[in-house]
Amino acid sequence: MAEVAQDAQQEFWRSPAVLEPAVETAPPSAAQQMADACADCASEFMIGARFCHTCGLRRPVLAAAGAEGSGMAGLWTWARTWAGSAAAAGRKIPFPDWLHYLHFHEIKRWVGLPTAALIAFMIGLGCVAGAIGVSLFYKASNLAEFQAIQMWRIEWLLAATASFVAGILLKKPSDNQ
Repeated sequence: MAEVAQDAQQEFWRSPAVLEPAVETAPPSAAQQMADACADCASEFMIGARFCHTCGLRRPVLAAAGAEGSGMAGLWTWARTWAGSAAAAGRKIPFPDWLHYLHFHEIKRWVGLPTAALIAFMIGLGCVAGAIGVSLFYKASNLAEFQAIQMWRIEWLLAATASFVAGILLKKPSDNQ
């Protein structure tokens, strides 16, 4: 806490803490490029700003285009920037009103199961869908293929049974019993 500047007028492009002199005073060289958008909130940086004016995150320095090993660093920075902008775009999309019924906690309240039992129930439903999917995707042309497909169905249904039993065992007993 000794590094924090006391009674300094805070501006949105200045860091609230005193930085190391090498980092604070060193401008980016010609070989380095600064990121155009914040990786956290996806807002664009002001010209010459070293911090995001929205969330306060430090502006990253992108690796030089011809530098050794810059491929993964540049790819990682691009991926973070893309993920941040995709998340920001997702918040702006208007979703239908009925979509809130598909939220996990809404389903949990509607079904009346605790979290662990509901997860086991959903896994069981997925396994039943897997058993049906085996029937839809694979067609037997001889006895050996038929037996293999039947074994896959048996395995999927056995996994569904185990998951449903786990859901029953994880369900809290009601007060009426």
